[in-house]
Amino acid sequence: MKLNGNSSDNNHNQQSIRQQATPMIDIRIATEPFDPWALQAELARGTPGSGALAAFVGLMRNHNDGSPVRAMTLEHYPGMTEAALQDIAEQAAARFKLDRVRVVHRVGRLLPEDPIVLVAATAAHRGEAFRGCEFLMDYLKTQAPFWKQEETDAGTRWVEARDSDDAATARWRGR
Repeated sequence: MKLNGNSSDNNHNQQSIRQQATPMIDIRIATEPFDPWALQAELARGTPGSGALAAFVGLMRNHNDGSPVRAMTLEHYPGMTEAALQDIAEQAAARFKLDRVRVVHRVGRLLPEDPIVLVAATAAHRGEAFRGCEFLMDYLKTQAPFWKQEETDAGTRWVEARDSDDAATARWRGR
């Protein structure tokens, strides 16, 4: 790389280097609790070309549709789930020029306040990182094969897909 003080040449060289790099994608299905804050810090290390890390952490809440929820069990289709998450992450990385993507999703029994999902992305700029995370979450909610069963005072119930999730995913089509 030529270091002659010409910022235009340096920026062009840095952009060329960034475009040649293959994004790192890390997909994990967790059967035990995970520390989303440590996983974000780990993701940020070793990416000096990234100027932004954006993340979303979904937490299990103690209510849904006006009813108290004591616990939730998340099920998935092993193999198919990881493949779907990998595909979504690859789409996001290509679309938003992400340097790194990490998706960690819990399965099994969860209690209120437990982290359910971490979606994190690094990119050169905040806009790409934010949009990448939003895209990942919108597609994860509608395209990844997970099933939720809630434990309530009245018994257990399966959580149905929401129209609002489908609408969120639809807005990315044609963009």
